[in-house]
Amino acid sequence: ITVVTWNVGTAMPPNDVTSLLHLNTGETNNVDMIAIGLQEVNSKINKRLKDALFTDQWSELFMDVLSPFHFILVSTVRMQGVILLVFAKYYHLPFLQDIQTDCTRTGLGGYWGNKGGVSIRLSVFGHMVCFLNCHLPAHLEKAEQRKEDFATILHMQQFEGPVANGILDHDLVFWFGDLNFRIESLDICFVKYAIDSNVLSQLWEKDQLNIAKSTWPVLRGFQEGPLNFPPTFKFDVGTNKYDSSAKKRKPAWTDRILWKIKPPSKGWGAGGHRPSQGVLSVSQLCYCSHMEYTVSDHKPVAAIFAVQFASKVDKPQVEIYVADEWSRPEQAVVRYKMAVGFHRSSWDWIGLYRVGFRHPKDYVSYVWARSDDGERCLEKQLFSEEALPKGNGEYILGYYSNTSSSIAGVTEPFQISLPRSEEGSSSTDSSGSSSEEDDSTLVLLAPKSRSPSPGKMKRHRSRSPSLAKFQGLILRPSSRDRGTSRSPSPQSRRSLPRNIPTIHLPQEELGHHRVKGKELGQAAETPEGSSFYQTVQEQGGLWHVSADSPLARADPRNLGLLPALRLEMIDQALGRQREGADQGYYPCQKMSPTSPPGCGTSPKEGRNS
Repeated sequence: ITVVTWNVGTAMPPNDVTSLLHLNTGETNNVDMIAIGLQEVNSKINKRLKDALFTDQWSELFMDVLSPFHFILVSTVRMQGVILLVFAKYYHLPFLQDIQTDCTRTGLGGYWGNKGGVSIRLSVFGHMVCFLNCHLPAHLEKAEQRKEDFATILHMQQFEGPVANGILDHDLVFWFGDLNFRIESLDICFVKYAIDSNVLSQLWEKDQLNIAKSTWPVLRGFQEGPLNFPPTFKFDVGTNKYDSSAKKRKPAWTDRILWKIKPPSKGWGAGGHRPSQGVLSVSQLCYCSHMEYTVSDHKPVAAIFAVQFASKVDKPQVEIYVADEWSRPEQAVVRYKMAVGFHRSSWDWIGLYRVGFRHPKDYVSYVWARSDDGERCLEKQLFSEEALPKGNGEYILGYYSNTSSSIAGVTEPFQISLPRSEEGSSSTDSSGSSSEEDDSTLVLLAPKSRSPSPGKMKRHRSRSPSLAKFQGLILRPSSRDRGTSRSPSPQSRRSLPRNIPTIHLPQEELGHHRVKGKELGQAAETPEGSSFYQTVQEQGGLWHVSADSPLARADPRNLGLLPALRLEMIDQALGRQREGADQGYYPCQKMSPTSPPGCGTSPKEGRNS
């Protein structure tokens, strides 16, 4: 397990974080999980509004960097500028269950989230593990306040379920962040002399956290590796020089990573030995800072741990069986079997993922895993030909459990080799279209939930704003930016993913946003046009936008990939179309794992919802 903490000081992400994550060394060849804790991510009002519509730039960067190494975002939680992300190798996902998040504000007496703690807890092969990222009060004289705030966080954060309700009830706790402990007594000249002379051990006994570990009962049992790296605060931004401003703050190890193993329960097994399943050991393989990053006045800190325990889970909750290759549409069959005791839901689904996917909602296509309740026999689902990606590539199937909000089963990578659709159909199938100024307007009536759950999942208590709070917005690319990716991610220059699920729009809606067949054909022949216009076909009273079409990227889960947008209220932008909208031109025609369960299967049902 790799743990990283970094106070980024509201800075923009750097271009490369591979060395921070130790991806360019042999140390991470066997890493299974990565936890990243950030503090002071830009959380000004205008930035939070943008992050409500798009994934924040830091999270985008880490997903972009880690996905090629087969790390998938398991969970994330944000409280203003404090963010925690947990990644894991895709083949471990079925064994990571009971995922919950929580956050505690301690700034301004508990009313402001600039200080406090965010946590993600989960069961790892049957063992309860909690990651806690904290930003505690600053300044040398606030040591007691840091103690009180940490105690408050431990007391306030409670999780649901029969086991590990409190943070310290978990088998293993990782506590990290900008803990803001300082060096007492010693003056700044001696501290800098010790750093320059590489005699850091002379500073350890005056470190407030080292003192607190032996005197504060709340820290009893927490362990930390030796501080063999220079203090990580405070630097002049853009340099490796300690604070040269008028304040001349004394260097300190503010950024720390600790861990605690739950004491073994009382009771002895046969032969006078404790049960083997309760044995859990942790060894720290690396504990270091990264001086090469200069965007903040803090240096990031990373630690790598080897965690050893006996697995309590032998098989995934859902076993999926699939052929080695799909070369014809009729081969796109998935069979799966559920374990006894697995809590299935009618909102469970099976996602088709391209190898290198970033998170559980980053699917290419999906089918609902609905079936009659009965014996846990082998069940079968078929992907439609329209939902399958064309061309050659490696893919993975994953069973998403809505009850646990996690992937309960995955397959090994397999090959899909399907012929691509014929070219030139774009202009033919859309020859009857007419052009309007608002031809690229996407009207998004945001659902109340981003998951197929009948309601919000109570287990996730992150209070970051969601898209649902901005219902009724029109997201429209400005004309000069059409056809160009404007993702806030620093990796926005890379090509957009092509395999996004299909969306369906009713004829009435498209009637207001026609595109001239001639202009559509010309646009499809140019690099700029081809990025926005693709095949549109009429099927059974619906206009079907192919899975390869960037129009399909209107899925809210992919909003981070939309071009630069103007935000307008529907009443202002639609004008004469308001009457048509009131008559129900926006029914939910096709269910998707990002659609609310209230959407019907017909325009009539959509209008009545």
